[in-house]
Amino acid sequence: MPFKRSLWLAAVLLCVFAAPAVAQFNPQRNIILVVPIAAGGGVDAVGRLVAEKLQERLKINVVVENRTGAGGTVGTESVAKAAPDGHTLLLMESSATISKWLNKGVPFDVTTDFAPIARVVTSPLMLFAHPSVAAKDAKEVIALAKTSQLTVAIPGIGTPHHLANVLFNSAAKTDITVVPYRGTGPGLADLLAGRVPLMWATPVALIPHVESGKVNALAVASLKRASSLPMAATIAESALPGFEVEIWFGVAAPARTPPAIVAQLAKEIEAVMALPEVKERTAKFGLDIAYAGSEQLRKIIAEDHARYGKAVQASGMEVK
Repeated sequence: MPFKRSLWLAAVLLCVFAAPAVAQFNPQRNIILVVPIAAGGGVDAVGRLVAEKLQERLKINVVVENRTGAGGTVGTESVAKAAPDGHTLLLMESSATISKWLNKGVPFDVTTDFAPIARVVTSPLMLFAHPSVAAKDAKEVIALAKTSQLTVAIPGIGTPHHLANVLFNSAAKTDITVVPYRGTGPGLADLLAGRVPLMWATPVALIPHVESGKVNALAVASLKRASSLPMAATIAESALPGFEVEIWFGVAAPARTPPAIVAQLAKEIEAVMALPEVKERTAKFGLDIAYAGSEQLRKIIAEDHARYGKAVQASGMEVK
């Protein structure tokens, strides 16, 4: 074989074997994106937006399935146990890093049972109230809670909303009782009817009701005010300095999903989150684009899991 031809062949073979593996999806199968919370809230809205745009880019049907129960545990566990082939994904909420610390029966380990793909958005967590509640900010809620028994709606045990209430009670020396619902929608219905006075929620489903005067936005759990409802002061600025609980949404696959599939999905999701239409629609949901790749998300999961564990233990809460 001529020397030049040998060099050319060697170069071709080197390129072939050095090239990164290409993700292999079965075009005859749907990709299922499991949303572990009931339809109608912020989690569901994010899931459907990501699924819609991924389908356009991958040319494969991407179907959202709402698998509810146990504060998101049912749907999350189903993905942890699914085949690691890229056809079953989870819209992971930051609640997955909290569940173990608030519920002994959580059947998955968020740090080992998933292959993180990408964080997509963050959302402020807020405290809302029925207009009959005589409080306009966190400081006044604390004062009211010290003289009367208050209850607050949350979308399930083990959620960031649950954590926020645990930490709020611990810091403020109050005893506001959680009333868990199967998602934001059912809790909102009772808030609007006045059957529960308070609710921890993301802004997406409540903005229209705040604008119509049917619900009051009292406080924000993150360190900065919500751009969608800027009139509500943060808990840190109005009552409890340093108080912070932030919600993020991301996409994850079962552990042992091939790295090529994880990389391909991360790349496509990054492109999706950069679309002007996606930025506009997420802003309407009261969410902030906050893309982070696979390794970044893995670090976020590990750090949140450790930080919230210490916070719950310090609160003295008895975990059931």
